[in-house]
Amino acid sequence: MSKELLTKIESLETPMVEALGEMISYPAISPLDGGEGEFHKAQYLLKKIKELGFEDVKVYASSDPQAAGGERPNIIVRFPGRSGRRLWIVVHTDVVPEGERSLWETDPFKAVVKDGRIYGRGVNDNGQEVIASLYGLFAIKELGLTPEYEVCLAFVADEEVGSTHGIKYLIKKGLFDKDDLVVVPDMGTEEADFIEIAEKSICWMEFTVEGKQVHASLPNLGVNACRAANGFAASLDEALHAAFPETDKLFDPAESTFEPTRRRANVANINTVPGVEVFCFDCRVLPTVPLEDVKKVVEAEIKKAQEKYGVKITYRFPQYEEAPEPTAEDAPVVTELLAAVKKVFPKVAPKVGGVGGGTCGAYFRRAGIPAVVWGQESDCAHMPNEYTKIEHLLNEAKVFALMMLGR
Repeated sequence: MSKELLTKIESLETPMVEALGEMISYPAISPLDGGEGEFHKAQYLLKKIKELGFEDVKVYASSDPQAAGGERPNIIVRFPGRSGRRLWIVVHTDVVPEGERSLWETDPFKAVVKDGRIYGRGVNDNGQEVIASLYGLFAIKELGLTPEYEVCLAFVADEEVGSTHGIKYLIKKGLFDKDDLVVVPDMGTEEADFIEIAEKSICWMEFTVEGKQVHASLPNLGVNACRAANGFAASLDEALHAAFPETDKLFDPAESTFEPTRRRANVANINTVPGVEVFCFDCRVLPTVPLEDVKKVVEAEIKKAQEKYGVKITYRFPQYEEAPEPTAEDAPVVTELLAAVKKVFPKVAPKVGGVGGGTCGAYFRRAGIPAVVWGQESDCAHMPNEYTKIEHLLNEAKVFALMMLGR
């Protein structure tokens, strides 16, 4: 049965490549990034879904007056299985802007097929998964097979700018259940050898250090914000690492990370002592460490620095996301995905682990729904000349179809 299914998917290569190429000609860029949203792409997908013979299709549209059609459509395709349990494959239809057009060798919104690759904005992120999941299910339907699970394909909006109109909207609608198996193929490796089940908390901090600006020849008349910022940043770096030395082998790197990153320009000339310095830390914190504990260390170091340097230090969180509980390594969605991956990639030993933070799987885990993130992807998302390998497109369709069919 599995062999017949995989052979069927291989025979669908041409229509799959054509469908992916057609789909990316509809830019689905968020209004927040200057686009019109997913409406036109959704209309194309609905037409394609109908052509493929699927009948149980519903659109859940989130209202957005700034978008074409006044809405951000989420398409749900359902296909009955032997059991009442549901398998969801959740992929997004929106894309990021093309960026600097001159860096593209082709039109980003006109697919080019060359040397086993398809080029265009969104073919990798997340177009190949839209087509792979749809045609994986189509192969099952065409062979007259009955999946183990009720298969639910969710083609969602708004992933690139926060998922307010997409996954978060559907979770609020109550579409998902804690017994569901949820796969979010929004991240992957070239070798298809990593299944993400956990992520770290994300804590971005921006500090403003205020002193007093003066001429550099008379520093005694001012308060050097640059010196204070340098000293404070170094002390905070050391304090955070000392306070949270825990490790977790699920992650790579295994420890919490606290990285000084962006620093804004201060004065334009050399001979002025700056009165204001603004800099940031990017912290990726193990789920076992409450972010409130990180905040306590930060505030203690601020107090020390203010007393030592005579400055005022304030801070804000551009991002502050507490990590949800990881998906269990032995959860059904993990074991089913592992089994399917091993059938398609018999020489691969997939690793199950965690990432630094920021996947859509977190929205489901936060709602108490086990979810995994997996895909076979080239590392070119959001880049000029984005591409996907046709081989990856077919392999993902095979893995998804095998998961649907069950063991």
